[in-house]
Amino acid sequence: MSKKNKPDSRGFVYSTDPNFSFQADENDEQETLPAAQQKLRIRLETKHRGGKTVSLITGFIGATDDLEDLGKKLKNFCGTGGAVKDGEIIIQGDQREKILQWLLKNGYKQSKKI
Repeated sequence: MSKKNKPDSRGFVYSTDPNFSFQADENDEQETLPAAQQKLRIRLETKHRGGKTVSLITGFIGATDDLEDLGKKLKNFCGTGGAVKDGEIIIQGDQREKILQWLLKNGYKQSKKI
């Protein structure tokens, strides 16, 4: 199968133009702001989760790898499971106080509970 018949990550499947080429998107990743400039918000949510309570951390600006690293550190500190999806960190259970303490201790000074 030729390369022009293979689907790509942006949804293109096939082009009849023999000179067509995919343009790589520049600026896919944002530069990660320093911890002191991050305005993270911690809130409790139960919607669309089968009645389970989760702590949701939003407002992170930066690369996906850095967000996943922060999520991993928070999950490890809280001793619970969770995930990083759609630019948000999801921690199982009501862990808002623990998360806020950890963020303030590690330089995220503009973090707050909602």
